[in-house]
Amino acid sequence: MVDTAKTGQDRTDRKVETREAVARQKAWAPPSVLPDPDPENMVEGYAYRWVRVAMNGNVDASNVSAKLREGWEPVKASDHPEIELVAIENSRFKDNIVIGGLMLCRAPVEMVEQRQSYYDGQTQNQMRAVNANLMRENNPRMPLFNESKSSVAFGSGN
Repeated sequence: MVDTAKTGQDRTDRKVETREAVARQKAWAPPSVLPDPDPENMVEGYAYRWVRVAMNGNVDASNVSAKLREGWEPVKASDHPEIELVAIENSRFKDNIVIGGLMLCRAPVEMVEQRQSYYDGQTQNQMRAVNANLMRENNPRMPLFNESKSSVAFGSGN
């Protein structure tokens, strides 16, 4: 503490000041339609995802079977009691967490990363094909420009 008699100002130590007093109030946001599993109940090394099991009241068996073949496994309702269970008409998923036609599933993180890497490669191949097709159509008398590059500019904006 600094002596106020010498400086004429009342100063407090920086250690005493807290940012909590000047923190902004959080803005209201609508609640999430799909609840997230409690991190304490999540299994280490697994990623969680909601998989469509029904659309417009009709069971989507092809989507569910495709996701199960990819490696996603349904999460049991007993593993996550914090999520309210909403029953689905199909008794196949009665022990799982199903909300609004979506079922909570999990898969090993390694598998999810490999899947993401595969689709990133597919996207890059498609972009190369589009760019090659664009350049094939290029004519020196009327050149085409590929403006798919991004840049970051700093400055005053004047």
